[in-house]
Amino acid sequence: MRLVRLIANLGYGSRKEVAQMFRAGRVTDTDGEVLYADDQVEASSIRVDGAPLDPGSGLVLMLHKPVGYTCSHRDPGQLVYDLLPPRFARRRPPLSSIGRLDRDTSGLLLLTDDGALLHRLIAPVSCVSKVYVATLAQDLRGDEADLFASGRLLLEGEAKPLAPAMLEACGPRRVRITVTEGRYHQVRRMFAAVGNHVQALHREAVAGLSLGTLPPGAWRELEGGERALLGGNHQPGVTQAKTPG
Repeated sequence: MRLVRLIANLGYGSRKEVAQMFRAGRVTDTDGEVLYADDQVEASSIRVDGAPLDPGSGLVLMLHKPVGYTCSHRDPGQLVYDLLPPRFARRRPPLSSIGRLDRDTSGLLLLTDDGALLHRLIAPVSCVSKVYVATLAQDLRGDEADLFASGRLLLEGEAKPLAPAMLEACGPRRVRITVTEGRYHQVRRMFAAVGNHVQALHREAVAGLSLGTLPPGAWRELEGGERALLGGNHQPGVTQAKTPG
C-alpha cells in the first residue's frame, strides 16, 4: 500500500479515497497501464487521471501574489492558498510561505513544505535579499538613499538600527529598494520613518529569483537552477505556469 500512502500524502484524498481511485483505474503509468496499490514504480511514472503526480516533499513554489490575499492558513477572507489546487492544502507535510507579504502588498511569494529550507531562509543570519518597488504619497526629499544605506535608520518602537538597504529612485514618487532583513512591514515603516507613506508595494525578487512573466494569481514550481539559488534538495516536477484550479 506504499502508493496509496504516497498519493494520499500529496493531498489527492484520504487513504480510503485513494484506494478507491486505484480500484476505479484512475491511477496509471506513463503508458496508460492501470497501476495497483502494491505495484513497485517510481513516482515520476505515476499518472492520476492522466496527469503527472505532483512533486513529493521538498516542493518549492513561486506565486505571484495579488493585492487582497493573506499569507495565512486561517485568517478570514482570501488566502494565498486559495490560488493553489485544493489538494495542495491537504499535503503532508503542509505548504507554508517563506516569509510573508501583507494583504496590501503584491508580488513574489515562495512557498515550500521543506521546513529546514524555510527556517534557514527566514533566519536573520541568512540576509536574503528582497527587492521591492514602492509608490509613495510624497516626492522623495533627496536624502533617503544615503540614510537607508547608512545602517543607522531606526524604526519606530525598535532599538536596533536597520541593516543597510539600497534605494534607487525611479521617479519622484517611485522607488526600487533592496533589503536583506525581514522585519514587520519593514519597507512601509522605513518610509514612515522619513515622513513619507507607501501607497502601493510590490515585491519583484527574492534571493535573485524574479517573477518574470508570471501573471498575478499564477504559480509554478521552481526549476533546478532557480532552486539552486536557495539551496536544499531539488525535486523535479512541473515547471509551467499554473493558474488557480
